[in-house]
Amino acid sequence: MSQKTISKKATCVEDLRRRILTQDFEPGSYLEEAEIAEAYEISRPPLREVLNQLAGEGYVVLHKNRGAQVSPMTHKTLRNFFMAAPMLYAAVSRLAAEHATKAQIMRLKDTQTLFRKAIRDGNTAERALMNQRFHAVIGEMADNEFLTPSLRRLLIDHTRIAMSFYNPRNKSMAEQRSIAADQHDQIIELIEKGDVEGSAQLALDHWELSRAEIESFVTPVGIQIPLGRAPGEPTLKGAS
Repeated sequence: MSQKTISKKATCVEDLRRRILTQDFEPGSYLEEAEIAEAYEISRPPLREVLNQLAGEGYVVLHKNRGAQVSPMTHKTLRNFFMAAPMLYAAVSRLAAEHATKAQIMRLKDTQTLFRKAIRDGNTAERALMNQRFHAVIGEMADNEFLTPSLRRLLIDHTRIAMSFYNPRNKSMAEQRSIAADQHDQIIELIEKGDVEGSAQLALDHWELSRAEIESFVTPVGIQIPLGRAPGEPTLKGAS
């Protein structure tokens, strides 16, 4: 494979990730492989490699004879998302406080700068993407081969939800957006100090800040079961 093909393939992977995260490709929709191959000027073999990579990362689901489907967001996946989120975010933040390097902390600070800029600019897509990157860097800090893949998959749906929910035209969320940005700064400070318990607790507080509102926003009309738990199940620690 030529260097030019490798470069086009890398561009295709990165752009498809972004388009899925920002819901340019809607959850559950099927990708038109011929159009993608033409748009990125790559042949079918490298495109299949791209789709296999995205499937491994959780962005798409490959179906025999039907092609690549953007990962759906069903009630089941959303319920699992709400159950897993507080546990994963707390565990990853705890480990990040133990293992973060100076270089990683600097990357986290740089990402936070871009996150705040996106909020100031009212750029919903960039805000969602920078939030995804912020938490992905924390995942890298945790350096746990079991938790990191789960966090990456969780962040795909979190980012897609954020594209609708954190639109700047949604004035009711203005205060929460501001608090969330401040909590990012506090998370950086606690990780830099190596405060394991403080980092884990703030991760739960950060999740809880918007959990109830997001849950209400994505729960289909007529569904009375909270997405965070099944009937009769106890409330998750750190969530209500």
